[in-house]
Amino acid sequence: MVTQPAVDLRKLGTEFTRDPYPVYARLRAEGPVHRVLDPDGEVVWLVVGHEACRAAFTDPRLSRDWLGSGDVRQIVNTGQDASVLRHMLMSDPPDHTRLRRLVAREFTPRRIDRLAPRVQQITDALLDPMLAAPERRADLIDSFAFPLPMTVICELLGVPELDRDAFRGWSNEMVARTSPEGESRAYQDMTGYLAELIAAKRARPGDDLLSALIHTADEEGDRLSHDELIGMSSLLLIAGHETTVNLIGNGVRALFAHPRQLADLRADFGLLDGAIEEMLRYDGPVENCTDRLALEDVEMGGVTIPAGATVLITMADADRDPERFEEPDRFDIRRDARGHMAFGHGLHHCLGAPLARLEGRIAIRTLLERCPGLAPDADESGLPWVPGLLIRGVRRLPVRW
Repeated sequence: MVTQPAVDLRKLGTEFTRDPYPVYARLRAEGPVHRVLDPDGEVVWLVVGHEACRAAFTDPRLSRDWLGSGDVRQIVNTGQDASVLRHMLMSDPPDHTRLRRLVAREFTPRRIDRLAPRVQQITDALLDPMLAAPERRADLIDSFAFPLPMTVICELLGVPELDRDAFRGWSNEMVARTSPEGESRAYQDMTGYLAELIAAKRARPGDDLLSALIHTADEEGDRLSHDELIGMSSLLLIAGHETTVNLIGNGVRALFAHPRQLADLRADFGLLDGAIEEMLRYDGPVENCTDRLALEDVEMGGVTIPAGATVLITMADADRDPERFEEPDRFDIRRDARGHMAFGHGLHHCLGAPLARLEGRIAIRTLLERCPGLAPDADESGLPWVPGLLIRGVRRLPVRW
């Protein structure tokens, strides 16, 4: 067994948050597994490198079943009985298999494809007032990148318009908490709200996804329980907008930093699909996976991760590994970026990836078509970043046109 001193990420300061890739590359050069202190001062184990990350994603000894196999308070400031956590991302087979099968019966590619005209309508409706601003300046996150996927996922699930601002606060606390107390309140408030919403949908079902999930059952009559409906609704709402917000924000930032690539994309939108994949690979919206629990001692690369440890799979580094992608630090919209891990890998690969791609394609193309003079309106080094190791993105992105 090899023990390691912890690498204190807190000492790296804001520069690490802004650009973690060189730090991950140095760790990867030393080996695939590292014991670190995260920004909250907690000991976690990072897995870096493309092959090591692929292996970790499919290793059954690294569990997501915190509710059944561990103490969820190790990663979240909420109770072990929290219904908002009873979803497929917090489970292993066979529970995961069952939950994903039930949700996939309704969250289908056909349902997502049918959303395209509505996503375009919402995109244009957001850009109309933004582009009408006489100062020709805006915060792209607040004006466009956040409200687009939030509106789409709320409409898809059937969340009332007036409740969406509350969701933004809850989601922010859940993915990058400001305090343990704030995180706990967010989980409690979301649980209470979703319980009331589900009761209303039971009484008066609509044609939305949540109504469908309440009433769907498989061939044997299995259906989602009340707590599972709360958990799945929470997961779909949070994952359904956080990924796309930062796909748009990080993608636009990458284009700003590579003006020739931006010009090429404007000249030929046939490159758009590849550009979206390269945005996901180069600077994806999820830096590290959601926390895994080591069910037993796990040896990787000569290092033993002890049973009970929290493990993070560093997707951001997997997608910058030169063993997998040639010149990985180069942004190239013509690159074959297939095989990236921006949406995870294995059985927990993001169910909503097709929706995020659809929204990303429509958002980026429409933005570039309607804003031919789009340019950054603030220095990159001064942008406020989402804290923590989970979500990678900026809170604000000032632009002008």
